[in-house]
Amino acid sequence: MTAIPPPESHPVRAAALVVAVGVTCALHIGKLPVAIPALQTGLGVSLVQAGFLLSLVQLAGMALGLFVGLAADRIGPRRIMLVGLVALALGSAWGATAGSPADLLASRALEGLGFLLAVLPAPGLIRRHVAEPRLLAKALGWWGAYMPLGTALALLFGAPVIEWLGWRAVWLGLTACSLLALVALWRGLPSDAALAGQGAPLGPRLRRTLGAPGPWLVAVAFFLYSGQWLAVVGFLPTILAQAGVSGVLAGLLSAAAAAVNMGGNIGAGRWIARGGRPRVVMGFAYIAMGLGALLAFGLRGAPVVQYLAVLAFSGLGGLIPGTLFGLAVRLAPGEDTISTTVGWMQQLSALGQFVGPPFVAWVATQVGGWQLTWVVTGAASLLGLWVAHRIQRTLPA
Repeated sequence: MTAIPPPESHPVRAAALVVAVGVTCALHIGKLPVAIPALQTGLGVSLVQAGFLLSLVQLAGMALGLFVGLAADRIGPRRIMLVGLVALALGSAWGATAGSPADLLASRALEGLGFLLAVLPAPGLIRRHVAEPRLLAKALGWWGAYMPLGTALALLFGAPVIEWLGWRAVWLGLTACSLLALVALWRGLPSDAALAGQGAPLGPRLRRTLGAPGPWLVAVAFFLYSGQWLAVVGFLPTILAQAGVSGVLAGLLSAAAAAVNMGGNIGAGRWIARGGRPRVVMGFAYIAMGLGALLAFGLRGAPVVQYLAVLAFSGLGGLIPGTLFGLAVRLAPGEDTISTTVGWMQQLSALGQFVGPPFVAWVATQVGGWQLTWVVTGAASLLGLWVAHRIQRTLPA
């Protein structure tokens, strides 16, 4: 199969712009955790409803990830990302006017669709502009950091803005942020109109993608990672608030827990670029997440030790997405199925993020605390070790 030549652009600049757009999208994910106490007070949101608010943004990805990937491969990733940024802006503006939990849930569903459209085609777009393998591995490692970086920024600045102006101001501010990202992407990267329509028709590409083992393995691996990460980091501000930590300090501590995940993503790209075996990188990360959750929630030691364990859980866990984005490019059945493969991975990742937080919240509600959280995350990590082994066996020699 003939590879599609990348458009004329500076590869580092193009990759940096795509990552920056991803960070603005992740701000919409990170704005919710630190706002939960304000939403509980202002709109009467329950803990389980808060869990669905955390995860509902993933509903579109859970239902449509594969098909959005097919569309991105067919009509061009830049076009799909621009549409997604418009939907994100509209959803956030709608949420700012919400008068009930139902209104906010509906707006989060629209934000979820926009988020999916805006971030899913990004690895394929980076691949079109970055051809050199080592640089591509590093660029995809940086792409894997878009979520923790955006989440950390939202957690860091969200708490003081909410205390000063209220949570609706955050929703409106991020509406403007998405519109600015749209202009930057539209002006900063060339049109992919010349790429539209290339490759096999949708049906054959769908069959090739789902008929290959690689897309399934990277998707399941992301499912096992994403659900536990969002459950722990997403509820961390609430856990800290219940422990008597002030809102601003809880936001700072939660931002740090999200930010260290970025280091794992970037480190994974460098580790893989230097010849690291994916089984070793991912296996180490899954073990670290399992032990970190056990120390943080199961053994209930000193608060400082518990928080350091959460940092290890998030930071070392970041090695997983940083590895998987690169693997998705390598394990796609062809050049014209990269976004489709990433879409399938995003679909199962979204499923993990959809079921993870509500399930952990349900367990915490049943037992009257967070002490069994490590059981849920530990089971996911054990399965992840097996999937990492299978991925290594699937890779070409």
